[in-house]
Amino acid sequence: MSVLVSPSLLSANFLHLGRDIEKINESRADWFHLDIMDGVFVPNLSYGLPVVSAIKQAARKPLDVHLMIVQPERYIDAFRQAGADILTVHLEACMHLHRTLQSIRNAGMKAGVALNPHTPVHLLEDVIREADLVLVMSVNPGFGGQSFIEQSVEKVLKLKELICKSGSNALVEVDGGVNVETGRRLAEAGTDVLVAGSFVFNAPDPRAIIEELKKL
Repeated sequence: MSVLVSPSLLSANFLHLGRDIEKINESRADWFHLDIMDGVFVPNLSYGLPVVSAIKQAARKPLDVHLMIVQPERYIDAFRQAGADILTVHLEACMHLHRTLQSIRNAGMKAGVALNPHTPVHLLEDVIREADLVLVMSVNPGFGGQSFIEQSVEKVLKLKELICKSGSNALVEVDGGVNVETGRRLAEAGTDVLVAGSFVFNAPDPRAIIEELKKL
């Protein structure tokens, strides 16, 4: 089975967001990746709940929502109502991660947990069965267009080992610096979902780029 591709709308043209959403609708992409930033957990601001709701109305694929915010547990129901299908929170932002993942599932969404580049995989040992997805950040979160952190490939291998040993069914997603070359290495290491932002939306033909990633 080919990898899933989740284009990141953070790199879309916000003056023509509807147009870019339609390009993804018409492509072989599997999800829409939405990065929600609060300017506290990461040094950047993106978009909030009204924009997520508007995207949901236009999108014909699931919304893969990545919360880069403090106290994400406060907004679980709000993002469910806005249309999130997958809701990912950061291990580093959650004091009660097990409870938060359970709350996301109880709200009817898939539950994801994200790891910053400095966070080791073994910290997930006690919650991996509660996660439907683990997002490995292969750049420091907050801005698009950064260079790929090479250690991420080894991190995916360790994560796949943990998932297999635990009996978890969690998917492995990677976000940051994804292109055909890094995407191939990540897929070979066991990555299930590739997030690509600038690589997709800065291309003359985003649909062709998505097609290339789907072939990895």
